[in-house]
Amino acid sequence: MNQPWFSFSLPDFSYAFLSVLLEGVPFILLGTLLSGLIDQFLPARVMTRFLPRSPFAGVCVSALMGLVFPMCECGIVPVIRRLIAKGLPVSNAVAYMLAAPIVNPITALSTYAAFRGQGAAEITILRLGLGLFIAALAGIAVCNLSIGSVLKKEILESVALGSAGSAGGGAPLSRRLIAAMDAGVRDFLDVMVYFIVGAAAASVFGTAMDQSLFLPLALHDWLAVPSMMVLAGILALCSSSDAFVAATFVSFPAVAKLAFLVFGPMMDLKLVFIYAAVFRRRFVFGLAVGLFVLIGLICVRLSVIGL
Repeated sequence: MNQPWFSFSLPDFSYAFLSVLLEGVPFILLGTLLSGLIDQFLPARVMTRFLPRSPFAGVCVSALMGLVFPMCECGIVPVIRRLIAKGLPVSNAVAYMLAAPIVNPITALSTYAAFRGQGAAEITILRLGLGLFIAALAGIAVCNLSIGSVLKKEILESVALGSAGSAGGGAPLSRRLIAAMDAGVRDFLDVMVYFIVGAAAASVFGTAMDQSLFLPLALHDWLAVPSMMVLAGILALCSSSDAFVAATFVSFPAVAKLAFLVFGPMMDLKLVFIYAAVFRRRFVFGLAVGLFVLIGLICVRLSVIGL
């Protein structure tokens, strides 16, 4: 008798769901608290003052800033908007925006913790390295575009006027701490919605669905890689916790999970709408297609050389 393709078990689902949830929540909490503090206590001029004048060097340094100023992709766009208005070059802003959710200590720690027993060190290094490379490449590409083809009209106007101010201003320390915690709590609640949905979907996938149905995709890297990137885009998980979800897809090759971990924090369904608040729709569409193709090709190539 053929095994049913879907067989839901509440105990199995609950165990898998709670495992992912309890492992990921501390990293989400830490990331959103740091984001709130950065939002209130980091003046934009600090980030722009020390950037090299060379566009290429500036983009590379911006892509590395997540190591010092870690940000979740859910909260980075409002920060980028303020920084652009204060004079940060758009190419540098794009590089930081794409790299910071991946190239930061919190993501590194969560990725290593999630992939224990699955080549944790290798997948962590590859994730950060590929994320840095892709973000820098995107930033360099933006150097060749006119600012009017990238930014929305109202953002261009704010750049021209230089009207944005530093977050927190001259408010008392106690008020800024309260505002930072408030921002962190709001980010935490917002991120948790997406994380819970993603964890539930992954838990259903892992416990209720017949895994043999997905073997045709999992056994071929050129199908597994784009499939996992599409899944990352749909689940829209936070970069500080998505590794715990990716690690549950044990039937998929490492390169497919790597593509999931790099593409998701750079471009997913929620980010498409968030990016549209700053960038022109045509630019967002081009960025999405470019990231999908480039990450996919690199990950498939890595499978050829033996990853």
